Order: sequence, then structure tokens, then C-alpha cells
Amino acid sequence: MEADVKVPVIWSDEHLLVINKPAGLLTLPDGFDPSVPHIKGVLSPSWGPLWIVHRLDRDTSGVIILARSAGSHRQLNIQFQERQVSKVYHALVLGNPIWDSKIVDLPLRVNAGRQHRTVVDLREGKQSLTQFKVLERFGNNCLIEAAPQTGRRHQIRAHLYAEGLPIACDDLYGSGSENRLSEINTSSGDRIGTDQPSLTRSALHARSIELSHPITRKPLSFEAPYPQDFRVTLDKLRMVWS
Repeated sequence: MEADVKVPVIWSDEHLLVINKPAGLLTLPDGFDPSVPHIKGVLSPSWGPLWIVHRLDRDTSGVIILARSAGSHRQLNIQFQERQVSKVYHALVLGNPIWDSKIVDLPLRVNAGRQHRTVVDLREGKQSLTQFKVLERFGNNCLIEAAPQTGRRHQIRAHLYAEGLPIACDDLYGSGSENRLSEINTSSGDRIGTDQPSLTRSALHARSIELSHPITRKPLSFEAPYPQDFRVTLDKLRMVWS
């Protein structure tokens, strides 16, 4: 089953494996159903033992770094803990802010409520900071770059939701059917993808990552191309708003 999942490899050496995770693939095994495909289960048969260094949500696509030895895993963990790793995400959101760039500094509390969401909590939340920049505008929607400076669970999704800019197709932080790309209005009153939306999962992509090689200390930078659903949706929006 897992062998059928195709995972693009961006770069590798004897210490690291860098992949472009497809949306829908778990980073870690499912606690209730171990048969659900996950990164190590898919890749280990071809690449040998792998250590998970950081995670992406199931519906989030994009770049992930994997360690190929325990020593590399330890060194990479230190870099993440000491915030020496720079990550950039791209998100297609509902809404069009008045700002071109903004730093959101709102404390977040994870696992709140019955849905286990991450929420802004000024009293009990932990400091959380994300830098946002608008890359492209499409009427009532836009493409936003997000650079998290802290590593809270669902941080980007929660901060954008707090700004009134939920990520398209994000059911957990959106509002049901009106958060679907098939419901995105264009200036002409038509709708994008009325028959079948290009994106049916959260429109969040881990675009790039910068860090130091765990052994050589050489600076490394990797970028993950957009997957087809993300790319096609952007192309449709560009056609309408060009």
C-alpha cells in the first residue's frame, strides 16, 4: 500500500534526506490506524533507517528534512530547538488585508476545546511570532508568505485565522462550505472551479527551508515546488485577475 505513494526527493547525502511531502501523507504513524501511509513507512524500504526532525500537518505539502543517522538527528534537533532553522510557507487565504507585510505576535495555546485547535490566549498562551508578506492579490483572496519565528502547533493557521484570513479549504480553522475554493468569488461574479475545485485540502505549502548541515556545518537551502493542485489553483486565479 505504502509503496504506491510517490514522494519527490529534493536532495540527499549519507546524512540527510530532503523531500517534498505530498499532501495527505502523514509525517508520523497514525495512532489509531497503523496502516495509513506515513513518511518513514513509505521511504525506509528504499532509504534505510530515517529519523523525523520536524513535522508537517497531514494536508500540508512541502519540504521536510529527514536525518539518516542518530548523530545527524541530534544535531538537527539542536538547530530547531535553538531557532537556527529558517522556514517559509506559502498559503492561499480567503481575504485581502490592507497591509503588505505584518508581524503577528500573539500568544497561542494548543489543543484547545473539543476540536483540539490552537487558539490565541493572552493569559495562558505561549509567545508565538509569525512574519507575513502578501505575494499576490486576487480580488478577495491572496497568496501569503509566512515565516514562523516560533514552532507552535498549527501556528500559521491559527495566526492567519486570528487576522481574519483563514487558509482556503482549511476546515479546522475555516467556516465550512464557504471556505472551499469552489466558493471563491471573482470580480465577474463567476466562481473558480464550480464543477470541481482544484484544491480540496488546506492550501498551505512549506516552500523552503534553510539550515546548516549537521556534520559539515555548511549552509543549506532547499525549495519545494508547488504540487499540481496548488499550482493549478494559482494559475486559475492569475487568469481571472491578470
